[in-house]
Amino acid sequence: MPDFQTLFIWIIPVLFAITLHEAAHGWVASLFGDHTAKMMGRVTLNPIKHIDPIGTILIPAALVLMSSGFIFGWAKPVPINFNALRSPKRDMILVALAGPAANIVMAIGWLIVLSYSAKLDSEILIQMAGAGIFINVLLAVFNLLPIPPLDGSRVVSALLPGRLAYQYNQIEQYGFFILIGLLFIGGFQYIVMPPVVLLLEWFSAVSGLNLIGLIHFLLG
Repeated sequence: MPDFQTLFIWIIPVLFAITLHEAAHGWVASLFGDHTAKMMGRVTLNPIKHIDPIGTILIPAALVLMSSGFIFGWAKPVPINFNALRSPKRDMILVALAGPAANIVMAIGWLIVLSYSAKLDSEILIQMAGAGIFINVLLAVFNLLPIPPLDGSRVVSALLPGRLAYQYNQIEQYGFFILIGLLFIGGFQYIVMPPVVLLLEWFSAVSGLNLIGLIHFLLG
């Protein structure tokens, strides 16, 4: 079972990866005319505003404790009024993609931290940065799955004609159970992990750092 230091190394990157993902949705929505999240104080870097006790803390911590090799979670969803967007179909796509894009930006930020940490030979920072890179790449890819209510489904819904979009969105009531089912049957290992590994290999090639080895070490 992981010790407190291991949980500390993972929880901070997980916390910010999930909460800033949500803040990005609200920020982009505000740019395109929907100020709902901004008026509710959700367009903020303060993670306390976004924390869902179960999805942000309990589920990720449990997965770390179980050494599952796969970590996911969620924050309180940022409220989006798609009808308030200037061009609902187009802007829905941009709002949806803002979350995964924020995760990729954070992964690059953690990569910079890792580069400096390696020079300083700070073991805790090296491990935290590795965890930050992994969780952000993982969440970016995971959220692009076309399973409602994930971000990828919002993109698909915006591209479908009205009637088909409505029928497709009805899957959302079963989406959580579909995701849990995929997790426990190991489906994510075949769907999510290949593109995650590909991105990590690309980051490794660009930075000259052995990210795959570091993440294998972190996952035990």
